[in-house]
Amino acid sequence: MNRQPISARQTLARNMRLRRADLKISQEKLAELCGLHRTYIGAVERSERNISIDNIEKISTALGMGITVILSE
Repeated sequence: MNRQPISARQTLARNMRLRRADLKISQEKLAELCGLHRTYIGAVERSERNISIDNIEKISTALGMGITVILSE
């Protein structure tokens, strides 16, 4: 059975959700920490939005993760 690789967007979304849950912070709190809108954070976590490298950096910094970590499977 071949497993389909997940996209970078899906990997980012999964890692964001897991880290946010570990930190016990809401999407609203994460948005506040990184200067983005709550609905944008939600859309990124659902893999619905393309995201710039600048915003990946803001989110990874707010979550205390490096960019390479947040994008790794």
